[in-house]
Order: sequence, then C-alpha cells, then structure tokens
Amino acid sequence: MSQHLALTPQLQQSIRLLQLSTLELSQEVDQMLDENPFLERTEEEATAEAFGLDQADTHISLGDRVSESASTASSSEDSASETRDEAVTDVAESWDGDGSVDMRPDDSEWGGDATPRQNNGEETADAIDLARSSGSLTDFLHRQALSLRLSEVDRAALRFLIESLNDDGYLTDTLPELAASLAGSDDHEQIDELVHRFTVALGLLQSLEPVGVGARDLAECLRIQIKAWLQSEPDNEVAQAALVICAQPLEMLAKRDFKRLAVSCGLIESVIKAAIAFIARLEPKPGRPFALAEQNIIIPDVLVVNTSKTATAKFRIQLNPDVMPKLRVHDIYANALRGGKGDSHAGLQQRLQEARWFIKNIQQRFDTILRVSTAIVERQKSFLTHGALAMRPLVLREIADELGMHESTISRVTTAKYMSTPQGTFELKYFFGSGLGTDSGSAASSTAVRALIKQFVAAEKPAKPLSDNQLSEMLKEQGIDCARRTVAKYREALKIAPANLRKTL
Repeated sequence: MSQHLALTPQLQQSIRLLQLSTLELSQEVDQMLDENPFLERTEEEATAEAFGLDQADTHISLGDRVSESASTASSSEDSASETRDEAVTDVAESWDGDGSVDMRPDDSEWGGDATPRQNNGEETADAIDLARSSGSLTDFLHRQALSLRLSEVDRAALRFLIESLNDDGYLTDTLPELAASLAGSDDHEQIDELVHRFTVALGLLQSLEPVGVGARDLAECLRIQIKAWLQSEPDNEVAQAALVICAQPLEMLAKRDFKRLAVSCGLIESVIKAAIAFIARLEPKPGRPFALAEQNIIIPDVLVVNTSKTATAKFRIQLNPDVMPKLRVHDIYANALRGGKGDSHAGLQQRLQEARWFIKNIQQRFDTILRVSTAIVERQKSFLTHGALAMRPLVLREIADELGMHESTISRVTTAKYMSTPQGTFELKYFFGSGLGTDSGSAASSTAVRALIKQFVAAEKPAKPLSDNQLSEMLKEQGIDCARRTVAKYREALKIAPANLRKTL
C-alpha cells in the first residue's frame, strides 16, 4: 500500500492548455473541433456559470473593477504560401558530354506568374508583405529565375546556388567546394567545368532581388547594393565613396576610423562620414525579410488601456477578444443522448463530457491569465506611466502568494503570453526581474538598470565612449550597486558594442 498523487485527465488538460501560446491554443481548438462532434463554434461566448466557474468580468478596471465592453480588436491577414520548387541534386546530369550548351529558351519554363525584377527607382514592398506574398527566399528567387533565358545547364547551376543560400541570403560555401560536392574530389576536370558554370550562375544570382543576395561575405553584399544604386545615380559622389570604403578592411569601417579611411581612400573626412552614413542604411542581411517573418507577428493576449484623461493614470485590463475561442456544446447532439443506454451511449457520453471539460478549461485559462495580468499591472503602474526606468523588481513568488497559486502555474501563465500596454507590447515574463541593491536600502529592477545604461551610452561623447568601469561608477553615483561584470552582461543583452568599437576616431 502506498500513497501517491494522481492527476485526473481534466487537470492534465487544464495544465497543458495553460502553457500553450495563442497560436498553439488555436491549433488545439481546431483539432478538438475536428475530433469531437459535440463541440462547435458560436458567435457568443459560453458563460462561466454554465461550467461551474465564478463569474469574472473580462474587462476589469483597477480600483473599482467596473465591467466594460471591449472596444479594441486586432486582426491578422491570412496569407497563402507558394509551393517550394524542387532542388537540383545533380548539375552534371544537365551537362552535355561534349561540353556544348543549348542556348534555346525553354518555353515550358516561362509562366505568367514569373516575378519581374524591381527597378531601383520603384518603390519596394514592405518587408513583411513581401515575405507573405513571396513565401521563402528560395521560392522568390526561383520564380525570378523563370524569367531568365537560360540553357538547361545554366538553369540547373542557378537553381543549385539558390538552394545553397543560407537564411540571410549568403552563399557560405565556395564555388570549388560546391563543385567538389557534385563531381567528387578526384575529378578535377569536371570540377573546373562546374566552377566555370557556377561563376556564370553566381553573376545571374547576384542580379536578382533582393539586392545583395548571393554574396559570399558582408563586404561583397554591401558592394553589390552600392553598385545597384550607382546604376540609377552614376554621379552620386557619396555612393562612389562608399564603394571605395567597402574595398578597404571592414575593421576600419567598424571602428569608424575616419582619419585612416580618409588617408586610405584619398578622400576628405566629411565625404567619408557621409559615405559611412550611406552604408549604414544598406541591408546587411538580404534574406532577413523572408526569414519566418510571419512568426514574428505577435497578437497580445491582454490589452491595457489608460482610461484617465487627467495626470493620474487609471488602467483598464481586458482580455483580447480576438484570441478567445467562442465554443459551446452542440445542443441537438447533447439532447439526443438523454435517456439512451448501451456501450455506444456510454462512449458518446464520455465525448460529451470531454467537450464540457474543454470549454471549462479554456475559461479557466483566460481567467487565470487575466488575474495574473491584473496583479502585474497593479505592481508595475510606474512602468506603464513613466517607462522602463520606473520598473520595479518583481518575482514569481510575489504574484503566486497573492493569488494563492504555485510558482510553476505563474511561470506557465507568463510564458508566450503577451500584454499590449501604453509603453508597447511585452511578454508577461518581461515584467519580472531581479533587484539590485541601492544606497537607500530598497532594490532597483534589472530592467530599469539596463534602461539607465542605454541612456548613459546614448548621451556619451562619440570620441570618448564610456567603458564598463565608468558605467559602473555612474550607476553607483545614482545609488545603484552594479559591478563591472554585471554592466558588461547588461550591455551585451542590449546589443551595445564595447567602448573600443563605439569610439569614433
């Protein structure tokens, strides 16, 4: 005989739904609708009382907790993704034995949906819209390749290079390495032929959109973009100077060593500064708009709105109605089971109970998210009013003790759940952070310290940037005890370069 803790299927489902993100919950709901005939969507939300829950307003104002109607909604556009073209596995098979090349265009490859190149003078599409409409980077490049009049072998070589690009649009392997992977390391004659074909295909690849794709390194990527700019403005002195700078070692560009660059390029310092500003506007990663741009779109679970028109802020916390699935039990099927008997009837009764449990657990999920969000907002009013500098230290145990929950439950609630606030949209975990000691005996939030470091760096002199030691001393002057190593950790988290790279020589 022994005692042990057993979790009922209903409790297991409740825990699992609680830790799902908004997207994962939507997929779970769709799957349950397909599997359970007693579950259906409705335009009206199921009431909490119908499933044994306490009535909780989905719109709560701090202080008076007055129920209000939802006035905000967010919508996301559905986008269709194109089917990915098949990769070329062997370029050598498209190759005539005598080395001859057929230059006749293959009309079967020409389609009305081939995407033409964009001219430099035309307006370019928004990055996310481009990624939505064009699918992946390889799909986008393959469709552009359809409009090129190429032989079979050149088309195969171009397709192979497109498939060899990384997510940023760079060709990380050298042409001889790619040729050796196809022909074998011992067949030097065929390797030379393939390198020649890949060289031709690389020129074609680098002529496609987005500009800079197919580069082997950052310097080549920048040069491709500058040359494309000079095609439309050949007399642009700043672009010409930028092209000369990119031919120099990139270390000087990273350090912004204006004097050495002026001597190396034979240009005056003012032109060098204008050219570096021009280079800073170029795209270092051409494939970035296509790299899973759709997954970077965040739909908040909780909306926080300042309803006060006076200096004293008053926040309304409400669940986002667009992320709340509206479900109910199918009345006709449920009524048909009344009075029935038999094994089949018992199985259908179980499915009916599962549908009721599912709706109840979803109600509990959103009720828990709302309670946790309300507790967070009550403690972080200063952040919502004044910004990151006013963030106060907060740990999971503090919220768990107030709500009578376990810390693991709070951790599940705050993971992959987002809150839209007057200061921006943040994950619920963002509002939690450790504290650093201060001279007054209180604690300063690590988020506030990072914001203060960012403020110090923004106000520093470019010729004399602040070191980590200096930043640590400045924080001590503000009454915050922060060691140099901690400053370095926070600086790296903010993606701020060290002092030697921020210095303008």
